[in-house]
Amino acid sequence: MINRKKIKKKIIILLAAAIAIFVYAVLSIKVLNHFPAQIDLKHRSGEFGATFSKKFCDELGLDWKNTYIAVLDELKVRNLRLPVYWDEVEKIENVYDFSDMDYMINEASSRQTKMIITLGRRQPRWPECHSPAWNNKKTPIETNISILNMIKAVVLRYQNNPNIVAWQVENEAFLSSFGVCPPLDQNLLQQEVNLVKSLDSRPIIITGSGEMSSWKKEAAMGDIFGTTMYRVVYNGTLGYIRYSFPTYFYQLKAKLAGIEADKAIIIELQTEPWVPRGNMIYLTEDQINKSMSVAQFKANLQYAIDVNFNQIYVWGVEWWYWQKLYGNPEYFEIGKTLFN
Repeated sequence: MINRKKIKKKIIILLAAAIAIFVYAVLSIKVLNHFPAQIDLKHRSGEFGATFSKKFCDELGLDWKNTYIAVLDELKVRNLRLPVYWDEVEKIENVYDFSDMDYMINEASSRQTKMIITLGRRQPRWPECHSPAWNNKKTPIETNISILNMIKAVVLRYQNNPNIVAWQVENEAFLSSFGVCPPLDQNLLQQEVNLVKSLDSRPIIITGSGEMSSWKKEAAMGDIFGTTMYRVVYNGTLGYIRYSFPTYFYQLKAKLAGIEADKAIIIELQTEPWVPRGNMIYLTEDQINKSMSVAQFKANLQYAIDVNFNQIYVWGVEWWYWQKLYGNPEYFEIGKTLFN
């Protein structure tokens, strides 16, 4: 016999739970700041590094060499991630131009800066996949061969540099929902990893989304896992979203994926504003503050410190420098306290 009272009670409990989850979600994405309780930015020596993108400097209208030297000499970054953009180093098929990469690697090496070199078609910065124009006429098989040839050329050119500490193969390769990229070819990704390992003994970094990946596939392919870490993002339907995850969310994910503490790094910590559309230089102060006020900037840094992974690579030093040039040096000055 059906117990209607018990069924009704269960329905009420489920409805109450659903309402509670909905209310919490709304508060999380629209109201709460989720700042760490204490912000002092105390960190281990060498804990912080940075990604530098020549392409992003061009987007901001910056002289990329001046910006790069400021990152090295004013911020004193001594752990650096450098993307190798395929469409810049091989503008003409089978003709490699490494002059800009040589400049960056030589300048960093002269300052004993440790470097992660990012290889492959999918690289940091929009549109994520950076294919040269000549590749548009290639078949998928021809494209794969060209990618492998390009990776081999990069590794062979720089493998004798002792300041390079790791190779990152592709960037967030499993994140199919973001970027202008063809579908992931996991077999190609494994070929890339195998190729690099056959050429050099330094560790391979595979990266994944901090919020939209379980990390298991990435962890299985690399020696070191690198996560992105974003605190405020933008959605066309919901507007600005503030992630409410506590720091142990990332620690638990690493444990479940079998990633040891010393093999986990934050490869991309959000320290620049999210751009809903257009170019970052056109954001108003109000738009900047929606995702990267100075308070949010400090909170993101502290949050990453509290997660306590091996290293933290900040994302946006070029924008800090742009802000400094145009009258707001606060981000850049705070940044100076990180790289010691």
